[in-house]
Amino acid sequence: MPLPPRPAHSSLELIGNTPVVQLRHVVPDDCAQNFLKLESVNPTGSYKDRMAKSMVEEAEHRGDLKPGITVVEATGGSTGSSLAFVCAVKGYQFHVVSSNAFAVEKLRTMEAFGANIDLVQSPSGKITADLIPSMIRRAEDVAEGKNYYFTNQFKNRDALIGFEAIGQELRQQFPERIDAFCGAVGTAGMVMGPREFSKRSGPIRTLLFSSRHLHLQSPRVVLGPIMSGTSAVPPRFTRCVVALVSVPLLN
Repeated sequence: MPLPPRPAHSSLELIGNTPVVQLRHVVPDDCAQNFLKLESVNPTGSYKDRMAKSMVEEAEHRGDLKPGITVVEATGGSTGSSLAFVCAVKGYQFHVVSSNAFAVEKLRTMEAFGANIDLVQSPSGKITADLIPSMIRRAEDVAEGKNYYFTNQFKNRDALIGFEAIGQELRQQFPERIDAFCGAVGTAGMVMGPREFSKRSGPIRTLLFSSRHLHLQSPRVVLGPIMSGTSAVPPRFTRCVVALVSVPLLN
């Protein structure tokens, strides 16, 4: 991979423009060409850095987020780490509503970036159907205070702006043709972002990967995948625009 032309002035400049590598030894000989886009090279090791940066910067451009305002989000995963990182670089305080049900490593990462951790307790220590809604309500309550901005990753369309860049990069990396784009689903932003871009630049078939026991909301009506650990269809998932691929869980 060629080196950047100059040193970055900010670590935020290192988000995106991720490299692609072809899979050669773990795929059948007679299969299509398969490539991995290495989102792990983003600063926190996650493609969620793209979403965090776009949500913060779009809010800044509108004037919704200014110096002295604290960013609020409900999350237990990589979104929290990414937002904590972006806020730390930009100088914002970050108040994250999370839970003891999530991995302690995630919570420690957010804390290492300076986040204020606000835990919603799960009596069982597990993710339940009402946990995420409870976390969102807590975040909404916090954001009602003075000088808070709730990024609200589950409904914020600014997130798609960050993820659309994946589609733009793929078009540059594969100028001749892309037959299909494959991705796993959480809030569905990473899948829908490139999909929105492909609507304007040319069709790309989208394959959505979901765990076998989560991918249907109803045995009769396919609404879409179910967010891991919840009973909700991802809020940004658009029905009938993707092919659903069930992936068995590994023991």
